[in-house]
Amino acid sequence: MAKNKKFRLIDAILSVITVVFVAEAAAPAAAIGNSQFFWWIFLIIAFLLPYGLVVSELGTTYDDEGGLYDWVRRAFGDKWGSRVSWYYWINFPLWMASLAFLFPETIAMITGMEIGLVPSLVIELAFIWIVVFLSFSKVSDSAWILNLAAVLKVGIAVVVGGLGIWYAVNYGFANDMAPATFLPSLDSNSLTYLSIILFNFMGFEVITTYVGSMENPSKQIPKAIIAGGIAIAALYLFSSFGIAAAIPALDISLDSGIMDAVGIMAGVGSVLFIVVGIVFVVFYREPERPYQTEEDQVAGKADFKRALKNPMLWALGMIFFFDEAAFMAINGFLTTYLTEQLATTLVWATGIASAFGVAGAICAPLCGKISDWLKTRKWVLLFALIGGVAYTAVVFTCQVPELYWGIMILAGIAGGFVPSIIWAATPDTVDPDDVPVANGLVATTQNLGMFVGAMFMGNAVAAFGWATASYAVLVPCYLICIVIFFIGLRKLR
Repeated sequence: MAKNKKFRLIDAILSVITVVFVAEAAAPAAAIGNSQFFWWIFLIIAFLLPYGLVVSELGTTYDDEGGLYDWVRRAFGDKWGSRVSWYYWINFPLWMASLAFLFPETIAMITGMEIGLVPSLVIELAFIWIVVFLSFSKVSDSAWILNLAAVLKVGIAVVVGGLGIWYAVNYGFANDMAPATFLPSLDSNSLTYLSIILFNFMGFEVITTYVGSMENPSKQIPKAIIAGGIAIAALYLFSSFGIAAAIPALDISLDSGIMDAVGIMAGVGSVLFIVVGIVFVVFYREPERPYQTEEDQVAGKADFKRALKNPMLWALGMIFFFDEAAFMAINGFLTTYLTEQLATTLVWATGIASAFGVAGAICAPLCGKISDWLKTRKWVLLFALIGGVAYTAVVFTCQVPELYWGIMILAGIAGGFVPSIIWAATPDTVDPDDVPVANGLVATTQNLGMFVGAMFMGNAVAAFGWATASYAVLVPCYLICIVIFFIGLRKLR
């Protein structure tokens, strides 16, 4: 097996850049103003450097392919390892959906054409399935994708930063460059964007999951993290400078800041604008562990036809679809309902919405404990679906704000129990070699449900009214799940 390992040091460095560096992260940072440069440097020293050193030490000491999961499991046991693994994973469906949603918008900006709802859906589904199929490739055989992504993403940063220098020399800076503006600001606007900077420094631990495909992981991991970290810090500072040079801080779009800056400096519709847009769309950010290692493929080859003929797998996927659709429709309008219909403050409403999310995160591992104690997943899932019916029935009809602390429990059951049971049950429904296919299908139905819920069902809530939408759109989602449960999951343990 050792002779097949061909993940070189340069591959490791470029994969660090691919995973950690997010080109568009420069836009929210630039929106802070010139004090962004203080915060970039401060967080590079106070967070990025020690974080990289810790990951390097752990990655070389424990060369397991589980990365963060293995470290926590070794220190605190299987229970906490499983929790960390689930918390780490849960961001991926949201991340995938946000990336898929970005595609049509950027394409429309490049081409100048308005993309309708159905074409947008097709583009987003194509993106998700491409990532799913790429995930079946072992990392060493797909290293060229990581390398190409890193080179092109570096190219975006260099182009934006270089254009910023050219623009400032010829037209002056779009922002006030007085020395006082570079001092740190502690207002709510700056502190809000700091969390985005921290998030976009994350990802170094992913490189440690590639040890099975490396030639010499004990030497490659530290070198890759150090070299990649220095490059990433420089790229963030340079691209942020380019955006700040062209766009006033108050006018920077958090979604399209890079493209807006290139459009101002090079011209909308120019060749450079189109090239940057294409690269931005295709290599916005690689999934954090998109490929299998060499050992992942030793067990056997997945059989698509065999997996997709499994009715239980499709039943789990359809339940996930309707569960996520209802949940996303609620999440998109919960704060609006609380502030407009119940006259609560925005702070209170956002606090409730955040508490609902925390409840789901807490209920997920709790669900595992309960299903293990009862020795059944089937009836715990049914309980969660009934909880979903109750949740959708009251969330947009309750008129007493204080009762939402109780409704939070229903949100936790529906949002935490259902995904936990589905992900736990999916590997047991198919042949062990077909688990990647099964996970890919379930992940796709989940992401599709999130998209449909946010785009279609969210609009239905706005169009039909709160109570009508609850009983005509949201509650039926969980009733359909219960029907699918009794028809398709009769053999579930």
